[in-house]
Amino acid sequence: MPRFRTKLAGAAAAAALCLLGASALSTPASAASSLEWVALGDSYTAGVIHAAGPFEEPRDGCQRTIESYPEVIRRDLGSLVHLRNVSCGNATIADVYRTEQEPIGYELHIPGVVDIHDPDYPFPPVPPQIDALSPSTDLVTVGIGGNSLGFGEILGQCIRLGSSGTIGSRPCKDHYTSGTTESIEARLERVRAEYDQMLTAIHARAPFAKVLTVGYPVVIPDSAAYCLYGNPLQFATIRHADLNWLRDEVLQPLNTVIRQTTAAHGDHYVDIYSSSKGHSVCALGQNKWVEGVKERLGDNENPNTWALVHPNTRGQANAAAHVEDAILGG
Repeated sequence: MPRFRTKLAGAAAAAALCLLGASALSTPASAASSLEWVALGDSYTAGVIHAAGPFEEPRDGCQRTIESYPEVIRRDLGSLVHLRNVSCGNATIADVYRTEQEPIGYELHIPGVVDIHDPDYPFPPVPPQIDALSPSTDLVTVGIGGNSLGFGEILGQCIRLGSSGTIGSRPCKDHYTSGTTESIEARLERVRAEYDQMLTAIHARAPFAKVLTVGYPVVIPDSAAYCLYGNPLQFATIRHADLNWLRDEVLQPLNTVIRQTTAAHGDHYVDIYSSSKGHSVCALGQNKWVEGVKERLGDNENPNTWALVHPNTRGQANAAAHVEDAILGG
């Protein structure tokens, strides 16, 4: 039986013993048998927005929230796992496996969109997330890639360009296909190469670990006609044609790159996209699992009003359910 399945079975048995009273032992079996789990990733893993729960204290600038999916799973599985969550908002693939990251907290500067200063900025650098791994690591989850693709930059550009566009226009797509800037196709191939190097490095650092990669959820509905142009609680001034382009030629291909690279390494890809259909930024009420450019209207200088297209607690709970299923699937 592979090490992960053996350890998972042992942890489950130990947890059951504790429920029967074995916790009276001086060294609980559950502590000895817990799966050593390290969560790596970017803001979709860390949480980063108020709609994803309160922030961890003390702050280190990574903006991890207590309702992010690793923390939800930590509570669900209890003594089955021992989690070290080193995910960090704004992280790139390089920040996972080879470079120090300088966390930004809620310091946000996207020209023409948002300009917010975090009084605690700058924060001390954090080491590459991979430093949390060792040969004793049993489980690694990693959700990364959007920042390496430059999704935040693309989002800001689409908002700016869309404000002066016309009905039916696609100024953002035209900008990224004009040949004057790096193409989306070139960016995706760079992500593929970096993701491959990252997975190789993870396996070298944690050779006995089960590795789960986590994709990105639906943020744009199947038809952008469901989105209200100019609504900051959705995509603000991004044009409908550009939203369809972002969905079909940027975000879905990003998930495809992650899934294909994961398969090439023999690892397990956790699909969040399929289960989040119907729960995009433009969904209504409780069906909305991802916040828009803003999570609520209010003072532009208030960091609590900005979400910049990130999952809320419902989106994080959905991710938790699927990642937890993949963990318990052995």
